[in-house]
Amino acid sequence: MSHSHTTTGRESGRHTGPVNTEQVLKDVNILGSLNDQTRKVLNKDATIFLAVLHRAFNGTRKALLQRRVIRQGELDKGNLLDFLPETKQIRENDAWKGAPPAPGLVDRRIEITGPTDRKMVVNALNSDVWTYMADFEDSNAPTWDNMINGQVNLYDAIRKQVDFKQGEKEYKLRTDRVLPTLIARARGWHLEEKHFTVDGEPISGSLFDFGLYFFNNAEELVNRGTGPYFYLPKMESHLEARLWNDVFNLAQDYIGMRRGTIRGTVLIETIPAAFEMDEIIYELRDHSAGLNCGRWDYIFSVIKRFRQNPDFVLPDRSAVTMTSPFMDAYVKLLIKTCHRRGVHAMGGMAAQIPIKNDDEANKKAMDGVRADKLREVKAGHDGTWVAHPALAAIAADVFNTHMPTANQMHVRREDVHITSKDLLNMNVPGKITEDGIRKNLNIGLGYMEGWLRGVGCVPINYLMEDAATAEVSRSQLWQWVRHGVSTAEGKKVDKAYSLKLLHEQANELEKNGPKGNKYQLAAKYFETQVTGEDYAEFLTSLLYNEITNVGEKTPAAKL
Repeated sequence: MSHSHTTTGRESGRHTGPVNTEQVLKDVNILGSLNDQTRKVLNKDATIFLAVLHRAFNGTRKALLQRRVIRQGELDKGNLLDFLPETKQIRENDAWKGAPPAPGLVDRRIEITGPTDRKMVVNALNSDVWTYMADFEDSNAPTWDNMINGQVNLYDAIRKQVDFKQGEKEYKLRTDRVLPTLIARARGWHLEEKHFTVDGEPISGSLFDFGLYFFNNAEELVNRGTGPYFYLPKMESHLEARLWNDVFNLAQDYIGMRRGTIRGTVLIETIPAAFEMDEIIYELRDHSAGLNCGRWDYIFSVIKRFRQNPDFVLPDRSAVTMTSPFMDAYVKLLIKTCHRRGVHAMGGMAAQIPIKNDDEANKKAMDGVRADKLREVKAGHDGTWVAHPALAAIAADVFNTHMPTANQMHVRREDVHITSKDLLNMNVPGKITEDGIRKNLNIGLGYMEGWLRGVGCVPINYLMEDAATAEVSRSQLWQWVRHGVSTAEGKKVDKAYSLKLLHEQANELEKNGPKGNKYQLAAKYFETQVTGEDYAEFLTSLLYNEITNVGEKTPAAKL
């Protein structure tokens, strides 16, 4: 790594060219509390870097979010999505490729995912997996404490200083083998971090999460044999990927790191992005680590984007499986596209949790996991996700049996020819039932209640539910009321019926929940979303102010 640039008078001397610290830090404020631990990740140098990122990119970010609104207006008129005519030459050119896999990312057959609390970080790194996706996004409720302490926990884990004691129990990193490669998932472009403002505006959650993790750990990770690797969620166009690529280039230049050291795996979890997979890899090509099938968010996005279109009404969530025509088409296209470009095609999440007190139910659940992973490896995926360490062995057994190589990019899937009609084929057999409505209400309420307490993933019915599954639940409820469907039992799903069932479920959950639970507050927000009228772009944006605890300003100049 080159350090042949001029120093700045800052302690690290890592920036190319002189910086007027006072000028950069003017109008930069931290509104969350800091202590000795958090100041080691959010110090003056890191804050300067965040301010630079914000000023360089926030205008573009906001313009891209506005593009989403315009596109939604087109879809609301009944227009459909298609492959972009203006980027046809990128799709049809066989010559270009993504970057070859980076150190620690050649074999990523089993990835465990989870939030960044200290216990989870230790348990995930101790699991028998190849990588750990440390999540600042969907499985994390973005309280200031969660976000800033998550950065501290990853900083310590990278340096193998994360061991701690909780009561009598000790949590220690394994020393008997190489630990899984760390990949951090930043928040999506739509979320803000209200506890850090620049020029009177909150910084983007994406830039905050990326910036702190990169600035504090990039060189350390490279020195330890891997690198600064990221998962990039919720994108809706190749222009949003271009923005990430620009961020990566500026960040690497800023610290004097070789361009292409950062790698980003993009979650294809929105229906517009499915039509731009080639273009997304192309924009990130020197930094691309492939694409991932974010299955629950994808179903949410299909309903959300086509919510006004009666042709897109789906049955109960349990009927919308990976073999549904639109899901099957998306998976096949993703694998073909990735392998044609020489990058990883990652599979989806197994959200099951072992059922400890019922052997028969547990066997059935684990058989389901095995079948799902078998479908993925046979389709050509290079790896897959699990939410619980106990599932890692099942997934590894399937992948090790059917994928003896580090990945299967040689499986080119030239037999696959997916059209726009295939991606939009909503011919999904199944019914809409009262039980399905109640399950959706339970999942939505359960997740939102946890989120309001600062917990971003909640076990419900032996499944780990996060923002994505809650979004499917509320979007289906909205859609069913909006289009006046009838249940299999013959009941018309209207506003009154939806609200009646919502309050029944909320009252039952409140009664059976622990003292001081927040089910009624969750219901208050949820009822605005299940009547076929108002529709928030994201539940997380709707609830965010409830968990922000904006305190006194700490001017960054005083750090």
